[in-house]
Amino acid sequence: MKPVTKSLLPMATCAALALTLSACGGGGNSGSSSQAGAKGSGGTATVRIMVGGLNKQIYLPVMLAQSLGYYKAQGIDVKLSDEPAGVDAETAMLAGQVDAVVGFYDHNIDLQSKGKSTESVVQLLQAPGEVEMVRTDEADSIKSPADFSGKHLGVTGLGSSTNFLTQYLEAKNGVKPGAATSVAVGAGSTFVAAMQNKQIDAGMTTEPTISLLQQKNLAKPLIDMRTAAGAKAALGGTYPASCLYLTTEYVQKNPDVVQKLANVYVETLKWIQSHTAAQIADKMPADYYAGVGKDVYTKALQNEKGMYSPTGLMPSDGPDTVLKVLSAFDPTVKGHTIDLSKTFTNDFVNKAK
Repeated sequence: MKPVTKSLLPMATCAALALTLSACGGGGNSGSSSQAGAKGSGGTATVRIMVGGLNKQIYLPVMLAQSLGYYKAQGIDVKLSDEPAGVDAETAMLAGQVDAVVGFYDHNIDLQSKGKSTESVVQLLQAPGEVEMVRTDEADSIKSPADFSGKHLGVTGLGSSTNFLTQYLEAKNGVKPGAATSVAVGAGSTFVAAMQNKQIDAGMTTEPTISLLQQKNLAKPLIDMRTAAGAKAALGGTYPASCLYLTTEYVQKNPDVVQKLANVYVETLKWIQSHTAAQIADKMPADYYAGVGKDVYTKALQNEKGMYSPTGLMPSDGPDTVLKVLSAFDPTVKGHTIDLSKTFTNDFVNKAK
């Protein structure tokens, strides 16, 4: 029996999404990827990348690369679009509406189990950067994930990585399937509103939403996976999270474009390692920290700066950990043969180095 799920956020239709995106080539499995990487008027390759929450710190390298001028330096015109839940970004890519996704690596394993071939080409995070937050007035009754039975648990979207991780914590701590309810509440203001209105008892989110919840005294941390050590304690190993992933078809047809993207993100990750949280925050759009204030945003970034990969390479033990997590609750993964070597590649990052 699958866990009961509920969504508070309407799904955008493909037709509406298509109207908001650039009309150049696709990256899905519909046969349109032969047009991907099409040349714009200036002779540069155009790439459409959808991000599962552009203003989240776990996806910060995407916008930072733009602020630093790295896309332009590589001769690519990157069109960024935003989708609060990674699962919806994944759907858009498979439909050929965007060429690439910056989301969690775990989607590549889940998709392979469903007969889809995608792969991570640059690993941006070596830890999820997620925290399970418990509503302040529920803190005395929810001491661990073992207390999730009968509770409403916030996730960005149903089928999202936060949903995956939440279901794993339930299974690991003996909560029976269906005993807890997953509620799709997005991130940022919608997540905060769900806490404030008591639509959820606990939920998994990232910075700067975590700091905003604490600032308003709405919720307290229960499980902290903002560091590699925290992720290992909660999940049993290194859990590679945010990455750039594309369909295998796109990668095979557009290796030059993929290499340029890898060059961009490897250089961006190096820049992060050599600069302070304050210097990084200075490069981000002001609306990214408008809700919490720049000082709080910078402090949160300083505390979790170690989650960013210093190299862009897939951690050697990462794929096995993610497979173990998904196999604990996902019926399409559990008991099925997954070829992890086809869910990621280090080739482009190695060439970028």
